Order: sequence, then C-alpha cells, then structure tokens
Amino acid sequence: MSRAVAGALSLVVLLGVGVRAQDGTHRLATIDALHQYPVFYHMQPVVLRGELVFDGLQNLLRADELTLRVLFEDGVDAPRGRVDVRGLLIDVGRLDPDDPRLGPLAREPDTRAWPRPGEELVLRVSSAVPAPPPGDPTVRSVAIEPWRYEGRTVTVVGNFRGRNLFGDLADAPGRSRYDFVLRGSEGALWITELRPRGRGFDLDVDRRVDTNRWLEVTGRVVREGGLVRIEASRMALTEALGVDEEVSAPAPAPRPLAPLEVVFSTPTDREDEVPPGVAIRIQFSRGLDEDTLEGNIRVGYAGDADQVDAASTLSFAMSYDAATRAIRIEMNEPLEPFRVVRVELLEGVTAFDGGPLSAWTLLFTTGP
Repeated sequence: MSRAVAGALSLVVLLGVGVRAQDGTHRLATIDALHQYPVFYHMQPVVLRGELVFDGLQNLLRADELTLRVLFEDGVDAPRGRVDVRGLLIDVGRLDPDDPRLGPLAREPDTRAWPRPGEELVLRVSSAVPAPPPGDPTVRSVAIEPWRYEGRTVTVVGNFRGRNLFGDLADAPGRSRYDFVLRGSEGALWITELRPRGRGFDLDVDRRVDTNRWLEVTGRVVREGGLVRIEASRMALTEALGVDEEVSAPAPAPRPLAPLEVVFSTPTDREDEVPPGVAIRIQFSRGLDEDTLEGNIRVGYAGDADQVDAASTLSFAMSYDAATRAIRIEMNEPLEPFRVVRVELLEGVTAFDGGPLSAWTLLFTTGP
C-alpha cells in the first residue's frame, strides 16, 4: 500500500506527542491479545506484526484473520507486505470524547453514541518497517507471530522473569504454581509444565533476585485466551543474549507515562453488609512497583464526611500477586459490625514502569 493511498484518509495525522516506553521498549503483542486485554494495553506503546491494508474506508492492520484500525502519524510510510508497526494503543471508550489524545477521533460530547471500554481499539502508528524474513524461532518471533509456530516444538533463549514479576504480560495462564515468564530482547512468553530448575539451577518464581538468569527452553507453542506460552519439555541455564537482530526501528520521541488505574475491587464501592472477616482485594490495570506500596495504603473506620479518623486507623497484612496485578489486604482483627470502612491508596503508588496512581478510595459497610 503506497503512502499516497494511506494519506487518502483525513485520519492519517494525529495530534499529540510521539510514542515510546519509558525504558525504550514497546510491548510485543498480537491483535488477539489487544482485544482480550484492552485495559492492560490501553495507552501503552506496542509492536505488532501483520499486513497494512485499506478497505476503502480506513487503514487496517491485518494478521491471523483479525484486523485492527490504524492511524498514521505524520510522515509515517506504509510498506507493502509483512510489517512490524510500532505505536500507541488507544481504547477509545476509556477516554472522554473531547480528549485531545484522540486527535481526529475526538468530537464534541453527545454527538453520537460513544463506544464502551474495549469496544473500539485504534493503533496510533509511529513507525512501520518491513518485517524480517522468517528464521529460527526466538522469544520475539514467537511472541509477535505465534500463529506461525502454534503446535510446533521450538527452542528459545530468554531472561527468567519469575511469575510475571515485572508485569511483562497481561495475565497468567494459571497452569501451575511454577509458571514463569521468559523475556527476550523484545517480547515475552509464558513457560508452563516444567518447574524452573535443573542441573545447576533452582529458580524461585516469586524472587526478583533470580531474574538475572537466562534459560534455554524447548517445548510446544500454545495460544490460549490471548496469551502465548511454551509447554516446556526441557530447559537449561545459558548465557545472556546479545541484541536481537530483528529489532530495528527509529526511536520516536518520549511521551508522558500512562496513569495506573484500579480496575476491580472486592468488596465493591459502597457495598453493604460486608462480612467483618472479609479479605479486601484490589486489582490494577498493569503491574505495580511493589516497593511503592509501603506506607501508601490506609484502612480505617470512616467518620464525618467519610474521612478516616486517624485514631481509628486499623492494622492489616498486605500481599501483592504480580501475576494477577492485585493486592490482598487482610485485617489483623475482624472489623467491627455495622461500621463504614474506608480503604485508601495514597499518591505514591506507581506501576512497574513509573506510571502514577491517583489517590483512590473504597467505602463499604460491614454487616452483623
């Protein structure tokens, strides 16, 4: 598809700054993964592989019999054939209709029905380059084009990342307590079926201290629910990889960090008759920097104007599950019945990439 054809749409230019992850990398993904986990990828820089096509109305990225609408930033060419595109994933329904980050998608509120979250995804493309020809499988090539390898036995090398301790992937397959993430120079895969131990190594999926190790893993490639994993049959320690030769793209300009969001809690806000022995669970849009939780969580009985009385601050134990991006709060003593409880997450909590969480509160009332 020529740049002239791509430019036929009025949507080829977007307002706003360029796209880059804070650590200089993008998340490798598939169109399937974006639709399965829009909260995780919303406002995140991603890399996808596919073919750019124009359907007469809009530009699309097509891969694995799925399509995703794309908008080109100014000056971006659209090569023919298989391409690797880098850009910002926007879940349109999660932004207000007049949000300037939408560029030409923005409009005055109430002009027509606005999509619900997850209903309309758009990729704002900052670069598009021809994809490298197929070669030996790597973590990157399997993660970005899993349909090419599905059902095949492959051998890949990557960095042990524990049980998604760095929030590399959107969710966990939940096959066993020893599932772990293997990351390449770009992209990451889940490894299942084998515990990460063998001759000369026994790695703990819950300890970051072990994430300086590199493994060679052999197994069968499986896709399920937007996740890609390798059902391992063999693994061994190996040396760290150098720079992946597949990785090549101009470095776009930096962008502000996407905010961290709470996507689910139990109890829910304003819930009544909550059992006094309840364990409070709060799930986030992406992985946390666990160190920022210390001192930034407060639980107490609400007084006037639903504020926590400092004298009624309660003690609790807190744990964080990186695989589900959720914290669990268990009170050291059962809550008093018929009291309004306020849970506060204070400013200072951040995502693993530094994205900030705005102060957040949860109110619920205990039952008998």
